[in-house]
Amino acid sequence: MAETIHNGIRPLEDPGRPRIYIETYGCQMNVNDSEVILRIMQDAGYSLTDNIGEASVILANTCSIRDNAEQRIWGRIEQFRLQKRRQAGIVVGITGCMAERLKDKLLESHVVDLVAGPDSYRNLPEMVKAVTPDSPQINVLLSQEETYADISPVRMDKNGVSAFISIMRGCNNVCSYCVVPYTRGAERSRDPQSILREAKELAENGYREITLLGQNVDSYLWKGEHEVNFAGLLEMVAQVSPEVRIRFSTSHPKDISDEVIETMARYENICRHIHLPVQSGSNAMLEKMRRKYTREWYLERVRKIRSVIPECGLSTDIIAGFCGETGQDHRDTLSLMEEAGFDSAFMFQYSERPGTLAARKYPDDIPLEVKTERLNEIIALQNRLSLESNSRDVGKRFKVLIDGISKRNEEEFCGRTTTNKVCVFSAPGYSIGDYAEVEVTSCTSATLLSKLVK
Repeated sequence: MAETIHNGIRPLEDPGRPRIYIETYGCQMNVNDSEVILRIMQDAGYSLTDNIGEASVILANTCSIRDNAEQRIWGRIEQFRLQKRRQAGIVVGITGCMAERLKDKLLESHVVDLVAGPDSYRNLPEMVKAVTPDSPQINVLLSQEETYADISPVRMDKNGVSAFISIMRGCNNVCSYCVVPYTRGAERSRDPQSILREAKELAENGYREITLLGQNVDSYLWKGEHEVNFAGLLEMVAQVSPEVRIRFSTSHPKDISDEVIETMARYENICRHIHLPVQSGSNAMLEKMRRKYTREWYLERVRKIRSVIPECGLSTDIIAGFCGETGQDHRDTLSLMEEAGFDSAFMFQYSERPGTLAARKYPDDIPLEVKTERLNEIIALQNRLSLESNSRDVGKRFKVLIDGISKRNEEEFCGRTTTNKVCVFSAPGYSIGDYAEVEVTSCTSATLLSKLVK
């Protein structure tokens, strides 16, 4: 694919400008937030660097979903301390969910100069300027309106193939284990015209895949002159260009509608993959988690998806060892996994997050060794399900978007099928960003080993 023309899509590199170094932790939404931050800082005169030693500003854009994510940041803060000793005058900032959750506590490290929550990124240039050794800066006010809809993110994907568009911010679900509503605020949707503008900009600059992002994309609702729900938005974005693939994340089982599923089926460029977090297969656990659906409802949604889009890929999230989980609750999760037949899953031990309903109301009473044992059983089962799913694809042909170089062999490409499975193959004469037709020759539980179809 030809190099795209710079119009704000790419990071600006100018040795005459002060440099900013950004580390991003956590989910796809944090990647997109870092791209928004970069646009704001670039417009204020900064240039991105991937060399921390060149930076006058260091930002860590953080996640608070699990405790180990936060522990990684505390470790990085200690490394930033060493960098500040080497280079006087560096400003170190913590942005994102951890900034929102811990607030002033981060300043107690005497390393962090700036703490900015997810709704205060517009103020970052002024905050950086105001930092002095005796005057650290903090802004963690949450907003009911901020969506950054007028800001064109500066894309940090060096391949220039895939990009994220945030269609909404915040969350109203308040699942009992989840810190997101407290760190990202209430749900609000972006003007669909601003989303379409961003999608067209990406298409014009050669991007081949767009992922629409939200904590719960299915609850997207714009109440303007014409009301637009998620199915309507999905259709509008799909119509921007038939050559641009559309993905979305994350769907909530209680909200994913027949209309969304049927819209997916109508457009070839909407990828045949849905990430549908179940968290548990036990009704007792789902109620305690405040997920607002039952096991039966979830499986009905799976059947609906498969009836309308038989080839649709399905992935999920699963929590092992939630508060009060019994052996039968765990077995209910295993049996749901078998019935749903997930292609892949993100699987975790329960990690209590301070301030959540679960932390206030339910004791974290499952011993660590039991959590570990149950998680290992879940992982082993999913590995088998993934291998069975991939084995069914051996001999099939897929149109794959090449998005990188294979980690196992630098002479091979990797790319994803419309169902979100990773293919590895040799394709002389092709480039990153090209579509290729491949045939699956063998597989592992994680990868489809393929050959180029001549």
